[in-house]
Amino acid sequence: MHDSLTSEVFDIVVVGAGVVGCAIARQFTLQGARVAVVEKASDILDGASKANSAILHTGFDAPQRSLELKCIRDGYQEYLKIRSDLGLPIEKVGAHVVAWDEDEVEKLVHILKQAHENGIANAELIDGEQLAKREPNLSNTGRAAISIPDESIIDPWSAPYAYLKHAICNGTQIYLSCEVTNGSFDGSEWLLQTSKGALRSRFVINCAGLYGDRLDQDLVGKSTFRILPRKGQFVVFDKAASKLINSIILPVPTKRTKGIVVCRTIFGNLLVGPTAEDQTSRTDSSTDQNMLEALIASGVEKIPALENMPITATYAGLRPATDDKEYQITTTPEQNWITVGGIRSTGLSGALGIAKHVFAKYSDLGFQHSTLANPNVPEKTTALSEYGARDWQQEAHGPIVCHCELVTEREILSALSGPLAAHSLAGLKRQTRATMGRCQGFYCSARLSEITNSYFEQPLTEAISHE
Repeated sequence: MHDSLTSEVFDIVVVGAGVVGCAIARQFTLQGARVAVVEKASDILDGASKANSAILHTGFDAPQRSLELKCIRDGYQEYLKIRSDLGLPIEKVGAHVVAWDEDEVEKLVHILKQAHENGIANAELIDGEQLAKREPNLSNTGRAAISIPDESIIDPWSAPYAYLKHAICNGTQIYLSCEVTNGSFDGSEWLLQTSKGALRSRFVINCAGLYGDRLDQDLVGKSTFRILPRKGQFVVFDKAASKLINSIILPVPTKRTKGIVVCRTIFGNLLVGPTAEDQTSRTDSSTDQNMLEALIASGVEKIPALENMPITATYAGLRPATDDKEYQITTTPEQNWITVGGIRSTGLSGALGIAKHVFAKYSDLGFQHSTLANPNVPEKTTALSEYGARDWQQEAHGPIVCHCELVTEREILSALSGPLAAHSLAGLKRQTRATMGRCQGFYCSARLSEITNSYFEQPLTEAISHE
């Protein structure tokens, strides 16, 4: 047995610091619970949450009366409620679900009906001529579309960082590079064994993402679902390409996937993706040249002017898909355990709503706490949106280190400090976007290596060689 990390007995241990785990930690902390978060990686958001399309969905196409729809709608409203206090960016660019042939035009009628039944009253059907006026650079093969005015783009990383910072400044403890290896429940309390020591908690919430089924199996003795990793590859075009569209261009979805999206990012680029590739590996997020070329071709087919646009980056992420499309949120009351599994492409949109739902399930089991009357509010997160004020525009920001993304030395030093300090190049990227611009770190890596010397678990020169 490892020595205990602390003598404290927590009310809640959240296993996994992805976007959902961060949101749940915040919700429970503000409700008065004493919370610890354990994450096996050296930085948060290192699993499924590190790669997505960064869209805040309205839930217009979520299954009717589903838990997913409820969580997306609740999460959307909560994001709007807290974004000002936490400094979270949002651009309500709207979306168009575009039909490219007559079969898809017929499907739009059903999608519009579903959107209205899901509470999206301002969704409307427009014809090809109206679509062309709104999106003049879109291929003229677009036959019709459904307009969803409230679909938005956000920063997929600053949001969960802000959620967890909100929790931490109100007492949550975070343990990084801390993998849960075993555990036992004595009827009232869990003793969790981790790679850093033991933790005691009255309740455990499994937010382990791609490993959620394994954690259930190992500690609870059963899992009601199995993770079927699904890879999604993306192509990111240069910032000049973002001027080619005004809204999020969505395909008519299939039963298996929402399909390939074309949209601007909050950082000013244009993104095409994701693919939907089932695989057995829970770690392989490599890209494939053939798939990337297919994505590029798909983007050019929809927006012909993309053919002459340079590509800034490519990346891939893994989604914790299961046999069932519905969220796999289950309670094991006899073991004081809740599992939050199978949260796929809508996790970013639904996270805050999922957190509310999980707290309600916890409360239904009879657990009570005193809600914080005047919770502390963290310092606003670093603004990385291309559409708002940035640090380089403020006084005394110091030297600019990454000129492609206009990242200041002050931003980098800030990301290297505090309870969520970056411990890797990947973590630093998510907090600052350093090395994520047009040159992909070619010009700024030397200076970054100097600044981050002694901060990273793996020296930056080694990290870049493995990127």
